[in-house]
Amino acid sequence: MRLVALAVAVLPLVTTALSPIAVDAADPANRRVRVGVVYPESRSSVPPAVGVFWRRLAELGWVEGRNLVVESRWADGRADRLPALMPEVIGQDIELLVTWTTPAAVAAKAATAATGTPVVVAVMGDPVATGIVASLARPGGNLTGLALGHDQTFAGKWLQILQEVVPRLANVAVIFNPDNQPARKQTEGLRTVSSSLGLKLRFIEVRDWTQIERAFAMARQNDQAFVMLADALSMRYRGEIAALAAKAGIPGIYVLREFVDAGGLISYGADNNALFRRAAEYADRILRGAQPSDLPIEQPTKIEMVVNLKAAEALGLTIPQSILLRADEVIR
Repeated sequence: MRLVALAVAVLPLVTTALSPIAVDAADPANRRVRVGVVYPESRSSVPPAVGVFWRRLAELGWVEGRNLVVESRWADGRADRLPALMPEVIGQDIELLVTWTTPAAVAAKAATAATGTPVVVAVMGDPVATGIVASLARPGGNLTGLALGHDQTFAGKWLQILQEVVPRLANVAVIFNPDNQPARKQTEGLRTVSSSLGLKLRFIEVRDWTQIERAFAMARQNDQAFVMLADALSMRYRGEIAALAAKAGIPGIYVLREFVDAGGLISYGADNNALFRRAAEYADRILRGAQPSDLPIEQPTKIEMVVNLKAAEALGLTIPQSILLRADEVIR
């Protein structure tokens, strides 16, 4: 599956089957709606999958400049800005708030507690564990969306893939932002499975770019490979992170393929394109009259592994055939 950055296109209105939840609402061609979007990233670091969201929304009949007004705010990769941005965009008389990441979901829930503004979160960690919703099947309240589902099974896969790629692997750095709750949960999974795989993990916390640079300097001295956990901070610097890894000569695995598209070695995780596309379908349902409380929070049905042979060659690695045969995409 090839990930392509897609811009919003002005497309003809197409008939789309909705349900299993049926809703009665006016034709989008006869309505004009306001949607608020809070981007956890900066304008230059938005995940390409966001383009898929806008294209799917246009396919479903909601086109900016025609019947859709979009109020956008940008957190520039700083989670501490989200609590202030949410009320700001909600104050623009919006009918729906769209965002992604767990910190953004937490901020959106708090900001809409009084207004009840519907919220669609395109991608988040475990919303039950973080207290965002009561359950996946019946979220209740005004918030719904998609959850990554990166549980302990994923942690084992990340380490096993590294073992296949890096001969005689023993020491692995895990680089993560401790302020991101899903990342903290993923470190627990990694810690649990590492001993059974005979690996020694070193957890390196990063909260800004300077600490990311320092993390790779540390990993270069002591570790043979690394796991990079994702959040808005690491997504913002994904190109720079890939360059740091190449300069340090350390192979790594990433949670999201966007890092591999930016020059990283290998990724294994949910297909962000599919998640954002589904989020657009949820947004469409709500704009047509569905209640967020009736829309279950879905988990990924598409998991992908992407391998970058250019990055492997620069690192002097030969990717085993067993990996290449299982890869959903190989960048050459």
